Amino acid sequence: MSKQTGKKFTHNYDFDVTIIGSGPGGYETAIRASQLGYKVCLIEKEQTLGGVCLNWGCIPTKSLLKNAEVIHTLKHADEFGIKVSNIEIDFRAIIQRSRNVAAQMAKGVDYLMKKNKITVKKGYGKLASVHEIEIESDGKIETISSLHTILATGTKAKSLPNVPVDRKRIITSYEAMTLSEQPKTLTIIGAGAIGVEFAYFYNAVGTKVTLIEYMPHILPNEDEEISTWLAREYKKQGIEVMTSAKVESASVEGNQVKTVVTDSNGHRKELLSDYCLVAVGLTGNIENLGLEKVGVQTEKGFIKVDGFGRTNVEGIYAIGDVAGGMLLAHKASVEGINCIETIAGLPTQPINPLDIPACTYCQPSVAHVGLTEKAAKAQGYEVKVGRFPFKASGKATAAGETAGLVKLVFDAKYGELLGAHIIGHEATEMIAELCLAKKMEATADWIHKTIHAHPTFSEAIKEAAADAYGEAINI
Repeated sequence: MSKQTGKKFTHNYDFDVTIIGSGPGGYETAIRASQLGYKVCLIEKEQTLGGVCLNWGCIPTKSLLKNAEVIHTLKHADEFGIKVSNIEIDFRAIIQRSRNVAAQMAKGVDYLMKKNKITVKKGYGKLASVHEIEIESDGKIETISSLHTILATGTKAKSLPNVPVDRKRIITSYEAMTLSEQPKTLTIIGAGAIGVEFAYFYNAVGTKVTLIEYMPHILPNEDEEISTWLAREYKKQGIEVMTSAKVESASVEGNQVKTVVTDSNGHRKELLSDYCLVAVGLTGNIENLGLEKVGVQTEKGFIKVDGFGRTNVEGIYAIGDVAGGMLLAHKASVEGINCIETIAGLPTQPINPLDIPACTYCQPSVAHVGLTEKAAKAQGYEVKVGRFPFKASGKATAAGETAGLVKLVFDAKYGELLGAHIIGHEATEMIAELCLAKKMEATADWIHKTIHAHPTFSEAIKEAAADAYGEAINI
């Protein structure tokens, strides 16, 4: 494959392409733009590159969750014939390890920028005009010009009007990653991926956790069968799970937070905890970007774009979380590369949201791609559903990780894979095979007759596909 270059531009601007925001979407787009032969500038308001994902999201939280897995394994070591006693948890050391991991990854991004000869400017970037960007740093303003500008400014945490976040006792995920003390009790409002992951971590280190969700199921975007299974596992782990519950208010009283909740039976409860984590969703970082000045349209807190990242203003684009849709780092990266290749005149196609995997890194972990069973039926499909529980897997049994299952949803007419849903120890790794199958419009027969190594967790995928047609061997 020959090295690709983009179409050449004739202009008098400082840069061909400027990206505001250095998260995975931003910095990977910058690298791809450089590969295509463009003069590129990357603007970041923080001192470290990598955005929320590398510094305050994906990466440091996975470090914390790995600690939780290790603690879980040690607590169950006797099941493997290993005696472990007097486990001591150094909470501050756990937090520091996650910060070290984040710092190491951020240095890696610095290296990549230098390697690809990308100009990096630290400061707050905003549009002064369609082709001009102001960068404010230490009270000084620098103005640069760019033919194309890609906004990759990410998101910030949503808040509830009756739950005033003070970042001391009523906190966001940022503070939850850097607390100087381990809470004895923690209330978490919102059971999406962020809330669920922090519930797993804090419960593992010994904090009494209450997880509150307004919707009928935790992880509301997952298949209901998967969400129900996870809630059952969380209760076994000692996490109190409240669904169909409405938070009436939260207030700081001394060194505790009082959270008033109406539960699913209509009963009013008062919960006292050391901290309350608000994890009710995210909204785009669209303020003070100069969008109104140049006429860029927004919608429901996000920048409005087409399938290639183009806004309504020629020369201005938006990718990743700030552009809405699925708020995932890998989606941002793919969108960014798709956007710059469109600018370069290369053949591209809009991204199909149903081909984007979503993962939650608790244990058992959760992953899915495509339609849920309920959504498939609502769209008029007649479906065949195959399941394989990990308790029937030799590898899962040997590893002591038998919680969960693989659930596959197929179109009964053609056998095409419509959706894949996994809850289990290796779910977030196993989903890649099913993303490829979905992208290739694979049928149940293709998946079933693909030879899988034995013993592996991934055999469950083969067996679930066979189960959809009554051909499973091991259940």
